[in-house]
Amino acid sequence: MNFAAPSAAAVLVAAYLLGSVPFGLLLTRLFGAGDLRSIGSGNIGATNVLRTGRKGLAASTLLLDLAKGAAAVLLARAWFPGTEGLAAFAAVIGHCFPVWLRFNGGKGVATTMGVSLGLAWPIGLVYALVWLGMLAATRVSSLGGLCAVIAAPIAALLLGYNDYAAVLALLALMVIWLHRANIARLRAGTEPRIGQKG
Repeated sequence: MNFAAPSAAAVLVAAYLLGSVPFGLLLTRLFGAGDLRSIGSGNIGATNVLRTGRKGLAASTLLLDLAKGAAAVLLARAWFPGTEGLAAFAAVIGHCFPVWLRFNGGKGVATTMGVSLGLAWPIGLVYALVWLGMLAATRVSSLGGLCAVIAAPIAALLLGYNDYAAVLALLALMVIWLHRANIARLRAGTEPRIGQKG
């Protein structure tokens, strides 16, 4: 009996719902830091949580957004082997377009790192090194994230994980599109650095 279609549907739905949990919004509300959507960029990711001045909440948001991406992939591998790429795609889609927030979510950088680690830890390691290296060099969050998502499919190809390159490339294109305003500011030289006010 062919369970391919039901399995794929189950993975897509479960990974999307897991990815759509808005940890940044939940944590800032829980700890009295206000409605994240009315702060800074209005984004629900860790960079915007940092703008509340709560470094611990920002770090927690980063780790939880990363963890939900990794969990979606690892659970898919355990339950329906071969559907890891679908889970990776759906988890990041869920983060970026969560049904609970009228499809207005984050930009996917941390969750894409999580799915990269879940797919193959060497890809995730390259992702982390590029992201952290660019952050250290420039202190521009968006630039670090953009370089990391571009590095992921390249790393997949170079390291022999060809099966994951296509989904990582699709995710990179989506993350780049979601960062189009950041890219315009980068080109204009007006993109803020981490810790910079306003």
